[in-house]
Amino acid sequence: MKNILLASTSTVYGSGFLDYLLPELVQHFKDCNTLLFIPYARSGGMTHEEYTAKVALAFAKINIAVKGIHEFENPVEAVQNAEGIFTGGGNTFVLVSQLYKNQVMDVLAEKLKSGTPYLGTSAGSNIAGLTIQTTNDMPIVYPPSFQTLGMIPFNLNPHFIDSEGPDNHMGETREARIKEFHAFNSIPVLGLREGSWLAIKGNTITLKGHLKARLFRQNQLPEELESGADLSFIK
Repeated sequence: MKNILLASTSTVYGSGFLDYLLPELVQHFKDCNTLLFIPYARSGGMTHEEYTAKVALAFAKINIAVKGIHEFENPVEAVQNAEGIFTGGGNTFVLVSQLYKNQVMDVLAEKLKSGTPYLGTSAGSNIAGLTIQTTNDMPIVYPPSFQTLGMIPFNLNPHFIDSEGPDNHMGETREARIKEFHAFNSIPVLGLREGSWLAIKGNTITLKGHLKARLFRQNQLPEELESGADLSFIK
């Protein structure tokens, strides 16, 4: 039975790293003494060690110890033996490249299907979808595949915003980019705004947080979904 949280971001404006999620994380990781952190996305150019230390400070607030996957000689065994897992944000292409390089992608998928509690933020949420083709990140490396964990039957667009820049900005909006994706792909895409997250319990997917999410489907008008909505209908 899947037990997964997928957040748009790790940090909301005016708050510390993961602070807005801590009440949810207390319950989500209630049976965990230690947490395996996957820092492969390398947020902000931090080293794996620096990123892991930042995460450890946040989880210390709820009395959970953190160890980075890079600290283990065998990353596959680290995933298999983990009590709980967190994959942080950064560059999704770098993250996926490293997961494939270390032969962790399929093992992680099986681990999450077994019910191990998982938290993803930003890039760590992107990889729970069917592919990473709707990430906002630059493709600075080329992963072996765009296919990812498939824990939800659609793709995500974390950090979704309704406009980009000032009113006189003439570049593409996030919505326009998702429409470009749907010119060639039929996978639904959920635009997840900051401060919102998905809670996946078994086959039930619930939108949480204080903002709506925007659902995009090929050849259909976008749909606004209320916080608290059951999203299990999205296929």
